[in-house]
Amino acid sequence: MTRNLSKLNRRAFLAGTALCLSGTVATAQMKVADLRGSIDSEDLGLLPNAADDQTAQFQNAVNRAVERGRALFLPAGTYPVANLRLPSGTLIVGVPGRTRLVYQGGGGQLIRAEDVANVGLTGITFDGANRSIGDFTEGLLHFINVKNVTLDNCEITGSSKMGLLLDRCSGRVENCRISGAAEAGLRSNEANGLAITGNTVTDCANGGIWVHRWREGEDGTIVSGNRVERIGARYGGTGQFGNGINVFRAHGVMVSNNRVADCAFSAIRSNAGSNVQIIGNSCLRSGETAIYSEFGFQGAVIANNIVDGGTIGISIANFMDGGRMAVCSGNLIRNIKKEGPYPPEVAGFGIGIAVEADTTLTGNVVEGAPKFGLMLGWGPYMRNIAASQNVVRDCGTGIAVTVVDGAGAAVITNNIVQGSQQGAINGYRWLEKATGELNNVSEFDNLTVHGNQIAA
Repeated sequence: MTRNLSKLNRRAFLAGTALCLSGTVATAQMKVADLRGSIDSEDLGLLPNAADDQTAQFQNAVNRAVERGRALFLPAGTYPVANLRLPSGTLIVGVPGRTRLVYQGGGGQLIRAEDVANVGLTGITFDGANRSIGDFTEGLLHFINVKNVTLDNCEITGSSKMGLLLDRCSGRVENCRISGAAEAGLRSNEANGLAITGNTVTDCANGGIWVHRWREGEDGTIVSGNRVERIGARYGGTGQFGNGINVFRAHGVMVSNNRVADCAFSAIRSNAGSNVQIIGNSCLRSGETAIYSEFGFQGAVIANNIVDGGTIGISIANFMDGGRMAVCSGNLIRNIKKEGPYPPEVAGFGIGIAVEADTTLTGNVVEGAPKFGLMLGWGPYMRNIAASQNVVRDCGTGIAVTVVDGAGAAVITNNIVQGSQQGAINGYRWLEKATGELNNVSEFDNLTVHGNQIAA
């Protein structure tokens, strides 16, 4: 008799908890919990919508669920908590959009997990309430040396520092929404196999998604299919902040098929990131250079991107600092402007694509760059540039190539240049025009310029 009642109670429990959910996404989350024999948080004294701080009850519920090897299910409601610690094996499932953990402040943080493994958070909203975060951390949620951390269909909002901070972690952040962070929305340091996919990051004060390393090294993070919008540059500067997706010292990173719009500086900026791939992204209304591969990188593929708006479309730069070796192909660049967020430096603004060393430029389309459509080299900093089969239309100078003493070789062939106001293909000494038209002219031994179609 007791055994039969136990079975009936379990069925009633599962039926009751299923009624707490609505919609196919919520049902899917409940199935995940059911398969693992979830524990309802109310059975452990953790009550939604309680007026008092629930930190002690929440921490106890997490610990008890982990001890039993089960998922912890949080019914819809608000849970006021702070300084929660997640042990290995934590799996917490909420009702998407309706289960809210609200940070209580006090100079701490909301969630921390350190030196653990297999931590999963699904269908939960983490609200920082813009309350102060302690000096010991930079993130509302901070994961340190966590092997296989997973955040799925979560929301992170209102952080007074970073929204989500991952140090030396592996795992996945997917289908999450991060907004309103006073620093970057998501920052990863020295990842060990991380995928950041399908997220929406908006309205953050200093950055969108940052993939950084303290020292240069292989990283391999995948940043794909994200939507990043309205990113500010609260701290100012000339590009350190205000970028939608920022790669710094991290090698082997893939940035693909993202939509990045309305960033104060770059949509995608890779600084000293070797073997970076920036492919198939849509970059709209950037405040400065839309796509950047700069400083001491070795190897970049920038292909099949759309750039609509910015002061420079694509810049592959800093041969002086060792930046070299790139493929730039199949990109569409338009609506470039001459006015930037700070006084112009070096070559200034208004350039479609700028490259310097060991780079091929093929099959790109540049329209409406007011200074240069293509800029090949800068002063003596040019080596092994091949520009072929590009379409350059309605630019100031169509193709500008450096003719400063000491510059290396460039081949400019089979391009179409139409409607250039100051010249189709010209040599420059820094910013001073130094030649007439160079097509089919062998005035410089290091330049091969022939077979280009020039039209009014």
